[in-house]
Amino acid sequence: MSGSERPAGEPSVLPLLAGLAGLVILLFALDVALGSASLSAVELVQALDPRQPADATSTRIVREFRLPKAATAALAGAALAAAGLAMQALFRNPLAGPFVLGISSGASLGVALVLLSAGVGAERLLASVGLGGSVAVATAASLGAAAALGLVLAVAQRVSVVTLLVLGMLFGHAASALVSILLHFSLAERVQAYVVWTFGSFAGTTRGELAVLAGATTLGFVLLALAVKPLDALLLGEAHARSLGVSIGAARLTLIGATALLAGSVTAFCGPIGFVGVAVPHLARGLLRRATHGALLPACALLGAAVALAADLLAQLPGVEAVLPLNAVTALLGAPVVAAIVLRRRIDGAFA
Repeated sequence: MSGSERPAGEPSVLPLLAGLAGLVILLFALDVALGSASLSAVELVQALDPRQPADATSTRIVREFRLPKAATAALAGAALAAAGLAMQALFRNPLAGPFVLGISSGASLGVALVLLSAGVGAERLLASVGLGGSVAVATAASLGAAAALGLVLAVAQRVSVVTLLVLGMLFGHAASALVSILLHFSLAERVQAYVVWTFGSFAGTTRGELAVLAGATTLGFVLLALAVKPLDALLLGEAHARSLGVSIGAARLTLIGATALLAGSVTAFCGPIGFVGVAVPHLARGLLRRATHGALLPACALLGAAVALAADLLAQLPGVEAVLPLNAVTALLGAPVVAAIVLRRRIDGAFA
């Protein structure tokens, strides 16, 4: 079947992608327009006008806070959804997500060593080389995620995919145990700082950090785009993929590397954002009716961006100074939707 043809009953992909793109643009605009500080339409337009001075209060709110936050949310949502799609295809498991290989646990351990290390001095060590505050946290998360990735890559081509999944889970439990020990012996204010980080947030990302996040996620998307055909083949099993000429070892390394870039960079700058990477691929399959990954990948990216922007809108409670934990919002927003999809439609066919 040629690339222009599609199975009977499967909707056209382009109108759906265009609709999702429009939804992302709408939610992005709402995320910039709404917040704890009420701004008029005139103030918003003036703030977005590059000819306007940057010292006005409304201009600073929009340019330095809301625009980077909305851009971070869109990038993070797209990255996590695409990474989740890749892991579900690699492991043929509908419950797999971008953090299944222990990347999030490694990042959490790195952050815990910085935020909870009153006696170890890791925070002072990073500060001595000019890495302090949020930069220290992002650096620690990146190093922790890189360490987890190194362990996974060391065994990726030597074991089966099931063993790789188990090893990732075991590493996650071991990292969580070490974090628990650090929490037990830490000061109350340091525990509070770590707990706040685990809530996840799209706010506080600087332009430099946003550029790094955009670069890492772009590279991750490029790697996934190059692995579209192996992703389709892996859904039918590794034996079938080999019969089609797919190099299983190369495909694993590509998918793991892409996931590490996507999920690791998001965790470094936003914290461990739950739900999006597991649930959005199922939402995309429901919309596209089991389309190939050439269509699923952009659909997941757009839908993930939309979900993350919607969650950020709900978390910030427009007109109210209070901010809800982002991870609580993503779970409450997504759990009923995913449950409805699982009950109404058999998803195991995509992983048979």
